This record gives sequence, C-alpha cells and structure tokens, in this order.
Amino acid sequence: LLAYANMQLNALNSKVPDNIKSNVSETTQIVKDSLKEVRALSKSLNNEVLSNIGLQASIENEMQRLKRMDFSSTELEILGTQRELKNKKHEIIIFRILQEFFSNSVKYSEADEIKVVLDYQEKQLVVKASDDGKGFDITWAEQGSGIINMKSRAKLINTQFDLESQIEKGVTLTLTYPFD
Repeated sequence: LLAYANMQLNALNSKVPDNIKSNVSETTQIVKDSLKEVRALSKSLNNEVLSNIGLQASIENEMQRLKRMDFSSTELEILGTQRELKNKKHEIIIFRILQEFFSNSVKYSEADEIKVVLDYQEKQLVVKASDDGKGFDITWAEQGSGIINMKSRAKLINTQFDLESQIEKGVTLTLTYPFD
C-alpha cells in the first residue's frame, strides 16, 4: 500500500500547480521513509532473515532502525572473538529479548542513547544492553508481561537474566549465555 501511495504521489506531482508541489514532494518523502521503516521492521520480525544474517548483524540493523526513530545515539560494541552460539534458535531468542528491551526503551524510558555490548568470553557470551532513560522501580516492573517474557525466554536457553534500574539512572539488561 505504501509503494502504491508513493507511485500515486509521484504521478500526482507532475499534475499539481507549482505552489503545491513542495507539499506533495514532502508527503512523497514521508511515504518513502515509512516504506523503508516497514521493510526494516519486517526483516527484524522474520526468523529466517535473523537466522541467515546472525545475531550481530540483526542487532546492528535494529539499532540503526532505532536511531532513525527516536535515539540520538545507538552503539554496538563487540569484545573478544565472535563465536557461534549452540544453535541459531538461541541467537533468535537473545535477539527477541533485546527487541523487548529496545521496545521498552522506546515506549517508556525517554532515553536519548542506547548501547549494546557483546562480550565474547572463553566460556560465555555476556550481552549488556543499557539506556540513559528515566529508569523505573524494578520491583513494580518485574510483574509486567514484557519482563516476564524476557525472563522465560532466557530460561529456555539456560541464560542468566539480570535487569537493573533506578529512577533517573536508566536501565541495564545483562544476559549471560554459557557456551558449554
């Protein structure tokens, strides 16, 4: 539908008076940007795409999407030597946990910056995601479905889940995934 709307706007642009052309051009650009975002979101929701491009590239794509949306700064830092996880499903689960974290940051945190560190250690991968938002009372939030889902996903792949937050201090999620 967005592609069709874009074509219609392009056709319309040649027929409108000059004083309206800038409005049509601006609307055309909004439709193009929306189409680009929908395509990026679609990729991030498709398990096959995630499986094919891997955890790191999936996180990079999602962080670029977030930067285009709400955040002034997104950063992915890789420490150590990248290793494969036990299987691709585990990569997808870790990515889905991070997506929930990102979603919460977008909806609630009022953050400007978000950072993810993938620390490949000898026996484990430590994934740390943080934002510089307003934080929240952790005891209250632990009862929410988002955090419950993240915890249960981590448990499925034997991954330690730690979530820390303080009011006005942001949020930090740490996942410790054992290689053995």
